[in-house]
Amino acid sequence: MGYTISLTAAMAVLWLLLSGHYDNTLLLGLGAGSAIFASALAWRLHILDAETSPYHKLWRFMFYWPWLLGEVVKSNIIVIRSILAPDMVLSPRMVRVKSLPRTDFARALYANSITLTPGTVSIDLDDDEIIVHAVLKELTSKNGFAEMSARCARACGEKEGGS
Repeated sequence: MGYTISLTAAMAVLWLLLSGHYDNTLLLGLGAGSAIFASALAWRLHILDAETSPYHKLWRFMFYWPWLLGEVVKSNIIVIRSILAPDMVLSPRMVRVKSLPRTDFARALYANSITLTPGTVSIDLDDDEIIVHAVLKELTSKNGFAEMSARCARACGEKEGGS
C-alpha cells in the first residue's frame, strides 16, 4: 500500500509542477483524479514494487545528492585545471570497478553517478563490474569508486554487505 500512496503523491506533485494550475479547482481535481487512476491501475496490474515506485524512500537520497554534487564539483575542478594547464597532459584509461550495489536500481544509480562525474563515463555494466573510461589518471581512484558504490547502496536501502 505504501508504494501506491507514494506513487500517487509523486505523480500528483509532478502534475502540479508541470501544469502550473494552482487556482482552478476543476483542473486540480482532474489532476488528482488522473494520479489516483494511474496508481490504481498500476496496483491492479500488480506492477508496483520497490524498484518501480521508490518514492517512499526519497529521504535516503537527501544525503546522497548533496554528496554527489560535491564530488561533481571536485571532479570539475580537477578536469578544468588539467585542461587549462599549459601542457594539457591527459592520461586516459579504462578501469574495471567492482560494484557493491546488488539491485538493478542501485547499480544503475551507481553507473549513472560515475557518468555524471566529469571526466568519467560508465562504458559497460556487468553483474558485479562496471567498465569506466576516465580522461585523467587521478579520477580512477579505487577508494573514490568504493565510497560512491557504498553510498549508492546505502541510498537505495541496501545493507553494508551489499544484500
